[in-house]
Amino acid sequence: MVGRVFKIAAAGLGLLALSAGVAAAQSYPTRNVTVVVPFSAGGPTDTVTRLVAEAMSRDLGQQIVVENVGGAGGTLGAARVAKADPDGYTLLLHHIGMATSATLYRKLPYEPLNAFEYVGLVTDVPMVIVSKPNWEPTDLKSLIEYVKANKDTVTYANAGIGAASHLCGMLFMSAIETEVTTVPYKGTGPALTDLMGGQVDFMCDQTTNTTNQIKSGKIKAYATTTKERLDNLPDVPTAAEQGLADFQVGIWHGLYAPKGTPKEVIDRLSASLQKALKDENVVKQFASLGTAPSTQEEATPAALKEKLESEIKRWEPVIKAAGQYAD
Repeated sequence: MVGRVFKIAAAGLGLLALSAGVAAAQSYPTRNVTVVVPFSAGGPTDTVTRLVAEAMSRDLGQQIVVENVGGAGGTLGAARVAKADPDGYTLLLHHIGMATSATLYRKLPYEPLNAFEYVGLVTDVPMVIVSKPNWEPTDLKSLIEYVKANKDTVTYANAGIGAASHLCGMLFMSAIETEVTTVPYKGTGPALTDLMGGQVDFMCDQTTNTTNQIKSGKIKAYATTTKERLDNLPDVPTAAEQGLADFQVGIWHGLYAPKGTPKEVIDRLSASLQKALKDENVVKQFASLGTAPSTQEEATPAALKEKLESEIKRWEPVIKAAGQYAD
C-alpha cells in the first residue's frame, strides 16, 4: 500500500513537472534572448545573425540581443553558450567551424556533438577566391600558375584558425598541392582591409563579406566555390568551370541552444527560425550577399544535427592531412 502511494506521488510529481515545462514553453520568451556570435562584429556570421535575429524578434515578441564573443576560432563563444543555463535565453549562431573545431583543436571545453541542442540550419554561404586589386593573375588558371611559381613569396590572408577563410584556404592549397605563407588576422575585417591595400596577395572568403568589395573594384574575384554561377556575381566563373572540379565549399550556419534546453522551447525557436527565413527582408538581404535562407526542412533540429555529424567526418581527414592544429 505504501509502495503504491509512493508510485502515485511520483507520477503526480512527474505530471506537475511536465505541466510546468509545457507552461514555461508556452509563455517563452518572457524577456530578451541573447544570441552569441563567436566572431567579431561586422563579419559575415555577424551579418547573417543580425538579419535573422531581427526577424525572429518580431515573431517571438521579445528583443533578440546579438553578443559578439570572438576568439580562438569561435570556440570561446561556443563554450560560453555550452555553459549557459539551458532555458532558451542564451543561444549560439555558429558556422562550419562547429564541425571543424572537433579536429582543429586538441582540447575543447565542450564536445561539439553533445554539448548543444539543435535548432536548425540558417544558410549556406558560398565562397569566392579574391585578391588585391592590382595582382598580376587574370583568372583562376593563371592564379594557380603564379602561386605555384612564387609559393615562397605569395601570401594568403585569413581571419584566424577555424575561420571560413582559413578552411577555404586549406582546401585550395590541398587542391593545387601547393603551400604558401598564411597571414592570420583577428577577423575578416582587418584581413580584407590589408587585401584591398595590397599588404597581402589573396584570400578566400564568404560572399556575405566580399560581394560589395568585388562590385566596387576594391578587390579582384577569380572563382566561386559553387556548382553554378551566382546571380549576384554572374561574371565570376566557378572553380569547376576553370579546372578545379572538386573545389566546392559552402560555409553553412546553424542555430544552437545549451544541452538540456526543453524540447518545447527548441520547437518554438525552430518554428520562429523557419518563419524568419521566409521574411521578405531576410530573403532580399541574403540574395544581395550571394546566399539564400535554408529551406523549412533544413531549418530543423534533425537537419542541423545530421549536417554537423556529416561535416565533422568530411573535414577530419582534410585537417589532419594539412597538419594545422590549434592548442
